[in-house]
Amino acid sequence: MTTQDITAEQFNATIADNEIVLVDFWASWCGPCRAFAPTFKAASEKHPDVVFAKVDTEAEQSLAAAAEIRSIPTLMAFKKGKLVFNQAGALPPAALEDLVQKVKDFDVDAAIAAQGDGEQV
Repeated sequence: MTTQDITAEQFNATIADNEIVLVDFWASWCGPCRAFAPTFKAASEKHPDVVFAKVDTEAEQSLAAAAEIRSIPTLMAFKKGKLVFNQAGALPPAALEDLVQKVKDFDVDAAIAAQGDGEQV
Protein backbone atom coordinates (compact mmCIF):
# COMPACT_ATOMS: atom_id res chain seq x y z
CA MET A 1 0.00 0.00 0.00
CA THR A 2 1.18 3.50 -0.67
CA THR A 3 0.82 6.55 1.53
CA GLN A 4 -2.51 8.35 1.59
CA ASP A 5 -3.31 11.96 2.37
CA ILE A 6 -6.04 12.33 4.98
CA THR A 7 -8.10 15.29 6.11
CA ALA A 8 -9.65 16.16 9.46
CA GLU A 9 -12.91 14.62 8.20
CA GLN A 10 -11.16 11.31 7.44
CA PHE A 11 -8.83 11.17 10.46
CA ASN A 12 -11.03 9.49 13.09
CA ALA A 13 -12.49 6.96 10.66
CA THR A 14 -9.02 6.07 9.36
CA ILE A 15 -7.79 5.45 12.91
CA ALA A 16 -10.93 3.53 13.94
CA ASP A 17 -11.31 1.40 10.80
CA ASN A 18 -7.75 0.07 10.56
CA GLU A 19 -5.69 -2.16 12.87
CA ILE A 20 -2.48 -0.10 12.57
CA VAL A 21 -2.14 3.45 11.29
CA LEU A 22 1.03 5.55 11.10
CA VAL A 23 0.39 9.26 10.59
CA ASP A 24 3.04 11.68 9.32
CA PHE A 25 2.21 15.32 10.12
CA TRP A 26 4.16 17.43 7.63
CA ALA A 27 4.25 20.65 5.59
CA SER A 28 5.57 21.37 2.11
CA TRP A 29 7.92 24.12 3.34
CA CYS A 30 9.56 21.80 5.91
CA GLY A 31 12.94 20.45 4.76
CA PRO A 32 13.06 17.55 7.25
CA CYS A 33 9.49 16.64 6.23
CA ARG A 34 10.49 16.47 2.56
CA ALA A 35 13.57 14.42 3.49
CA PHE A 36 11.46 11.95 5.52
CA ALA A 37 8.79 11.50 2.81
CA PRO A 38 10.73 8.89 0.73
CA THR A 39 11.48 6.86 3.89
CA PHE A 40 7.80 6.91 4.89
CA LYS A 41 6.74 5.95 1.34
CA ALA A 42 9.25 3.08 1.17
CA ALA A 43 8.01 1.70 4.50
CA SER A 44 4.42 1.89 3.25
CA GLU A 45 5.36 -0.32 0.31
CA LYS A 46 7.02 -2.88 2.61
CA HIS A 47 4.02 -3.07 4.97
CA PRO A 48 0.76 -3.29 2.99
CA ASP A 49 -1.04 -4.36 6.19
CA VAL A 50 -0.37 -0.95 7.78
CA VAL A 51 -2.04 2.32 6.78
CA PHE A 52 0.53 5.07 6.18
CA ALA A 53 -1.34 8.38 6.30
CA LYS A 54 -0.05 11.91 5.77
CA VAL A 55 -1.58 15.08 7.20
CA ASP A 56 -0.59 18.39 5.62
CA THR A 57 -0.45 20.68 8.65
CA GLU A 58 -0.90 23.77 6.47
CA ALA A 59 -4.11 22.49 4.89
CA GLU A 60 -5.35 20.82 8.09
CA GLN A 61 -4.47 23.41 10.73
CA SER A 62 -7.40 22.52 12.99
CA LEU A 63 -6.42 18.84 12.97
CA ALA A 64 -2.77 19.71 13.68
CA ALA A 65 -3.91 21.87 16.60
CA ALA A 66 -6.21 19.14 17.93
CA ALA A 67 -3.33 16.66 17.72
CA GLU A 68 -1.13 19.17 19.59
CA ILE A 69 1.50 19.20 16.85
CA ARG A 70 4.30 21.50 18.01
CA SER A 71 7.05 20.46 15.61
CA ILE A 72 7.11 18.77 12.23
CA PRO A 73 7.54 16.21 11.05
CA THR A 74 5.68 14.44 13.83
CA LEU A 75 4.96 10.73 13.55
CA MET A 76 2.08 9.10 15.41
CA ALA A 77 1.24 5.40 15.48
CA PHE A 78 -2.17 4.03 16.37
CA LYS A 79 -3.08 0.41 17.04
CA LYS A 80 -6.71 -0.60 17.45
CA GLY A 81 -7.60 3.09 17.67
CA LYS A 82 -5.18 3.81 20.53
CA LEU A 83 -2.21 6.15 20.27
CA VAL A 84 0.89 4.04 20.98
CA PHE A 85 3.66 6.32 19.64
CA ASN A 86 4.02 10.07 19.24
CA GLN A 87 7.35 11.69 18.39
CA ALA A 88 8.57 14.75 16.54
CA GLY A 89 11.46 14.39 14.13
CA ALA A 90 12.25 12.38 11.04
CA LEU A 91 13.27 8.77 11.59
CA PRO A 92 15.97 7.05 9.54
CA PRO A 93 14.78 3.98 7.58
CA ALA A 94 16.05 1.41 10.12
CA ALA A 95 14.38 3.23 13.02
CA LEU A 96 11.08 3.48 11.14
CA GLU A 97 11.25 -0.23 10.31
CA ASP A 98 11.92 -0.99 13.98
CA LEU A 99 8.98 1.18 15.02
CA VAL A 100 6.60 -0.56 12.60
CA GLN A 101 7.67 -3.95 13.95
CA LYS A 102 7.28 -2.83 17.57
CA VAL A 103 3.79 -1.51 16.86
CA LYS A 104 2.85 -4.77 15.14
CA ASP A 105 4.16 -6.76 18.13
CA PHE A 106 2.66 -4.48 20.80
CA ASP A 107 -0.30 -5.99 22.66
CA VAL A 108 -2.44 -2.89 23.10
CA ASP A 109 -5.26 -4.83 24.78
CA ALA A 110 -2.93 -6.19 27.48
CA ALA A 111 -1.43 -2.74 28.00
CA ILE A 112 -4.85 -1.19 28.45
CA ALA A 113 -5.89 -3.94 30.86
CA ALA A 114 -2.66 -3.61 32.86
CA GLN A 115 -2.34 0.16 32.83
CA GLY A 116 -5.92 1.37 32.53
CA ASP A 117 -4.87 3.35 29.44
CA GLY A 118 -2.47 2.55 26.59
CA GLU A 119 1.20 3.26 27.13
CA GLN A 120 3.52 4.32 24.35
CA VAL A 121 5.62 1.64 22.67
